[in-house]
Amino acid sequence: MKRTRAGSRILFLALLVLVAMGAITWRLWEVQVLKGSEYASRVSSGSQVTVRLPAVRGEILDRNGIKLVENRASFEVDFYLPDMVRAYKEAKGAVPMVSYRGKVHNMPRDLKEADVVKIVSETVIPRLEEIGVAKDYSANALQIHYRTNREVPYNYRQDLNFDEMALFSEKNLGLAGVNVSVKPVRWYVYGSMAAHILGYVGSPRDLDKLPDLRSFNFYEPDVEGKAQIELSMNEHLKGKPGARILRRNAKGVIEGESSRREPVQGNNVHLTLDAKIQAIAEQALRVVGRGAAVVLDPRNGDILAMASVPSYDPNVFIPSISATDWNKINKEETNPMVNRAISAYAPGSTYKIPIALAGMRAGLEDKSFPCYGGVQYGDKYMRCWIAEKKRTHGKLSLEDAIKVSCNAYFYQFGNAAGIEQIVAIGNMLGLGQKSGIPISGESPGVLPGPEWLNNINPRARWSNGLTANTAIGQGDVLASPLQMAVVTAALANGGTVYYPRLIDRIVSQDGKVVQQDPPRVRSNLLTDADLTAAQVNHVRQGMWSVVNEGGGTAGRAKNSEMPTAGKTGTAQFWRSGVKDNHTWFISFAPFENPEYVVVVFVQGAKSGGGVSAPIAAKILDGIQKYKSGNEDIQLAALEPAKGNFLFTESVDFGREVAATNKLFDDGETAESPSATGQENRPAAEPTVRADADEAGRVQNKTQPRVEKAQPATAGAQPGAAKPKSNPIGNFFNFLGGKKEKSKETKPEKKENR
Repeated sequence: MKRTRAGSRILFLALLVLVAMGAITWRLWEVQVLKGSEYASRVSSGSQVTVRLPAVRGEILDRNGIKLVENRASFEVDFYLPDMVRAYKEAKGAVPMVSYRGKVHNMPRDLKEADVVKIVSETVIPRLEEIGVAKDYSANALQIHYRTNREVPYNYRQDLNFDEMALFSEKNLGLAGVNVSVKPVRWYVYGSMAAHILGYVGSPRDLDKLPDLRSFNFYEPDVEGKAQIELSMNEHLKGKPGARILRRNAKGVIEGESSRREPVQGNNVHLTLDAKIQAIAEQALRVVGRGAAVVLDPRNGDILAMASVPSYDPNVFIPSISATDWNKINKEETNPMVNRAISAYAPGSTYKIPIALAGMRAGLEDKSFPCYGGVQYGDKYMRCWIAEKKRTHGKLSLEDAIKVSCNAYFYQFGNAAGIEQIVAIGNMLGLGQKSGIPISGESPGVLPGPEWLNNINPRARWSNGLTANTAIGQGDVLASPLQMAVVTAALANGGTVYYPRLIDRIVSQDGKVVQQDPPRVRSNLLTDADLTAAQVNHVRQGMWSVVNEGGGTAGRAKNSEMPTAGKTGTAQFWRSGVKDNHTWFISFAPFENPEYVVVVFVQGAKSGGGVSAPIAAKILDGIQKYKSGNEDIQLAALEPAKGNFLFTESVDFGREVAATNKLFDDGETAESPSATGQENRPAAEPTVRADADEAGRVQNKTQPRVEKAQPATAGAQPGAAKPKSNPIGNFFNFLGGKKEKSKETKPEKKENR
């Protein structure tokens, strides 16, 4: 019996073993055969790391193909923080934690996360210090980055020089989470030149909301436009991202690259700017501390140059700007970020030109008015500027009134025309409206009239005194240099009002024109305003007299090589109790067949005739020599123009001026303006790099030898701004791609008059 029971137990155990082995065999067959491919893919995917390669932006060029903005290569060091945390845990068995105040379901809570600052300072920084490539950083910013954007690598170093790159390569650090790569970064070739037009780029604002963020293990975001053309043309410039597939070994260390998909470069944007005319304008304007210049083609509205001083170098924003530097720019009282060419100011007597057109529409071309030193409106006597010199202008025609800038004449002329005609002509010319150019910060200005007054003060009533004020460009009138350039262009070309044009064409990398918009006409004064060519020419002749006849207010703008017509303006302005006149000169040339409109606006100067007009003449001199081939314009990188509050008495550039024209530079003392100007600082969201804090201080044990490296950029112009630290040159040249070379291979009162 005992043997029978023992045998049964043995048999039962044997059956259990057979069943267990059968189950194991079945499981092995299931894993290896039935579901082998599925499990193999899981193992394979677990050993791969996907890295997003940022897109390469298209270039920005002038109308002739000269590159103003391109890409250069930057060697950078990134920290992949999740990899560092994982490696630390594997080595130490536990991860140090840090507490912070956060939210769970929108409720404040005390939360914990990996102390990446401690991990980096213990495992990474000592090794970097040992070979001399460590750099101070913000430990606080590092921890916040891990909390909010851990899938995105933390950018620790940019623009490593050649020696630093060699050290990283030679030492083969093998530190988990430390990656050295080459990235495309923006390069503004000529420094501060055209900075207010080009803008700058930076990192995306909301990284956690990027659409393809979860598609990659490590996400290298694209830069995006933050201001001006870089912002408005971002969709055309931005390109398409690429990808890298990296191999990771059993220890989690990345060993190499399995495959790569290269990023695709975005479209190129060609501006209407002529880089050489832009350089001419910027250099001429730098004799003053605050001002603007616009050069327009009156035949189509193309903006050939648009300069503003003071200025800034957009390269300081690439790839990010330090908090200290950003605060310094913001605190600068002269506002270098403001584009004065599209900001609005009291236009002074330059506004008498649209008033003259309004009078033409009212049939006043042959009307004369007397100047006895002023005109009475209600209980207010409005003086002409010449009364301060104990003189009068006497009886004047329109052309003579424009030539000597007589206020008394235009008080009467404006009221005879009527405010309705003034507003109608102003609307046709685009005054009081934004022009629509694709850059931010543009002021619409103010075109005052009864309807405008009712909107801001329903109890007020329009009066003849207000019309008189408007007729000489004071009171509430505001206009930008760009708007006054559009007005001048309409006179120059005989009556066609063009919208200003800044984008010439958009071209893909294979040379296909993706977009090219033709010039656009806002209005035609001959048809929409029922003016005659003779009436328009009446005003043009008055502008000719301003420059070319004795007694005119802009004799210093006379040009025998390029006959010029123009109009001065001086709005007497006070800044904190100190005289800070806003002076103007609007002009076109050559007189018979105009090709250029030049408008110069200067803050802190004595008069339009003595300061703004000579600057405009200098610009036209430069254009004439450049276009005739008499002078080869060598483009060079420009340092930022420094602003100041100095008062400029006069400018002459050593030009010879007829003695009969030298005595008529000063304007009248006019009424205090109720509007002081609209200097709109464009909305700017640069990528601001936090300053290093105490926890992020490092102490290198050795310092790498640094050799000066020269740019290796195909098509680079002599004198162009050199990329900082490690200028590998054009990004695609570095990668071995072929790019078309640039065509350029060489290096509170107003005073009106």
